[in-house]
Amino acid sequence: MKALDTNVLVRFLVRDDELQAEIIYRKFKKIEASKEVLFVPILVIIETIWVLESVYDVSRQEILDSIEDLLLMPILKFEAQPMLRSFVSSARELKVELSDLLIAQSARFSGCDNVLTFDKRAAASGLFELLK
Repeated sequence: MKALDTNVLVRFLVRDDELQAEIIYRKFKKIEASKEVLFVPILVIIETIWVLESVYDVSRQEILDSIEDLLLMPILKFEAQPMLRSFVSSARELKVELSDLLIAQSARFSGCDNVLTFDKRAAASGLFELLK
């Protein structure tokens, strides 16, 4: 099995470089035809969120829709897929920054009660504990 890097996932989503986007599309079709899968590490998801927000100014809703669509692709196997589904669901209800919410969901799925932080805004969500 092979894994995807953030730049491949971003290029697939935003198609800002048509040549690279076409290469990815063809590669995905070959993988689909051969019934293979590609691994998507959780770090790739958090980097993708950051790039989409900061570089491409993609809205929260569009990012969540994109992640949800990616989760439906049979050629992609996600690290901590149940956690990612929970993340998308809770992100539609909570107003916590996406990267913070992904950290909190990852911690929760790993058995943690909350995440220690100095971030007052994140701590207001109840998912984090503010250090004083």
